[in-house]
Amino acid sequence: MTKSRYLKTLVRAALITGFALGTSVGSPALAVLPTLSVPAASVSTLNDVYLLGPGDLITIEVFNVPEYSGEQRVLANGNINLPAVGQLSVSGLTLAQAELAISEIYRSEVRYPQITVNLLTPRQLRIALTGEIHAPGQYTLPVGGEGQFPSLIEAIKLAGGITQAADLKRVEIQRRVENGGTQRVVSDLAALLTQGDLTQDFPLRDGDSITITQMDEIDLQMSRQIALSNIGPDDEEAISVAVVGEVFRPGTYNYASRTTSGQSINNGDANIVQQPGRLTVTRALQLAGGVKPLADLRQVEVRRTTRLGESNTISLNLWQLVESGDRDQDLILQEGDTIVVPTNLTASSEDISLLTATNLSPDSIAVNVVGEVEQPGPVAVAASTTLNQAVLAAGGFNRRAKETVALIRLNPDGTVTQQSFEVDLAQGLNPEGNPILQHNDIVVVDPNAAARLTDGLSNILGPFLQILPFGNLF
Repeated sequence: MTKSRYLKTLVRAALITGFALGTSVGSPALAVLPTLSVPAASVSTLNDVYLLGPGDLITIEVFNVPEYSGEQRVLANGNINLPAVGQLSVSGLTLAQAELAISEIYRSEVRYPQITVNLLTPRQLRIALTGEIHAPGQYTLPVGGEGQFPSLIEAIKLAGGITQAADLKRVEIQRRVENGGTQRVVSDLAALLTQGDLTQDFPLRDGDSITITQMDEIDLQMSRQIALSNIGPDDEEAISVAVVGEVFRPGTYNYASRTTSGQSINNGDANIVQQPGRLTVTRALQLAGGVKPLADLRQVEVRRTTRLGESNTISLNLWQLVESGDRDQDLILQEGDTIVVPTNLTASSEDISLLTATNLSPDSIAVNVVGEVEQPGPVAVAASTTLNQAVLAAGGFNRRAKETVALIRLNPDGTVTQQSFEVDLAQGLNPEGNPILQHNDIVVVDPNAAARLTDGLSNILGPFLQILPFGNLF
């Protein structure tokens, strides 16, 4: 042994002896460790010191004693079987602490034991994910080649992605550290998504507990970023949402994204609509038959339940989407959302005209034009059709028509209203003279005075004309 190596051995032995002073050989792992307790605290960097545990494969080198050296698997009880001395608990120890513990237990066999411990194959990681995650629970992640530990993002993907209510600025990781302490660090995944800060994607360790906290207030822009990122929920998984209020077909709709053209398929008892892209509020309104003319697009609500069971209401102004193209208002939906479209009882004719001209309204509505028109009966017209246009769609007035028509409307509450309008085909949109029609409206065109007189005379004189000799002349 060289002089420098001999001095190094003496110093190391002195350190080991100092730690072991007053302790017994039978319990070296507990005796040599300081009893420092580390409280849980929020810090900016995670302690990445590896703690040994069941399943780890390590190599132990006892200098100049090859028969004591070799590979050791940490057993389920946290022990390793050492030649000549038996079992030693190393669970929860760092590699440096394991070296000290093994050195202490080998002092009965080797005068100045010099130990080197290396991690050969790390054990699989068991981690827990809670909070605003698609599938919270415990997960097992393998360690990659050359000791490449899985990262926070990988764990989130494995659990199905985060929900749109997640606060990406406050993703908490709690970790066990040496000496029985715990450490808590906050990861800002928003910085990763918006700035590409990869330092926020922490490598994980066995036993880590990840909490995805909830946003205090829904941020529409951040919600959209989450939904479109690769840490959001799976866009191909079917979701169920409800649409109520001022839509033509309120109810529950099942939707799944696909990359080809849309179609409806049957999955058990539920029809699932498959279309390209994610389900947004406007797409859900279209699935529900479109909005009615009195829909209040400025106060649309999405009611959403968080993973903690709390109910959140997200207010949307779809007029901003229609007028200025604010796509943040077109919220991407998730499982269990309910869309509420309120009624605008003070809607102006301009508002109704604008609304019915958008793709949020149905492509066509059905109205019934009866009486003195060329083609009486039901007609399919655009949602923005006015009274004049409906008359023209039915072929226009015949020569017997009266220019004052009746508009009969079936209201949602079951009541019926009737209004009379003087038709002027040259008149534009006007709620007093040429209103926009609604689905199932009935337009009645009565006969004019001359037609009524002719019909009356025909009813009176008709029977006599049939029996008179010259009746066939008329």
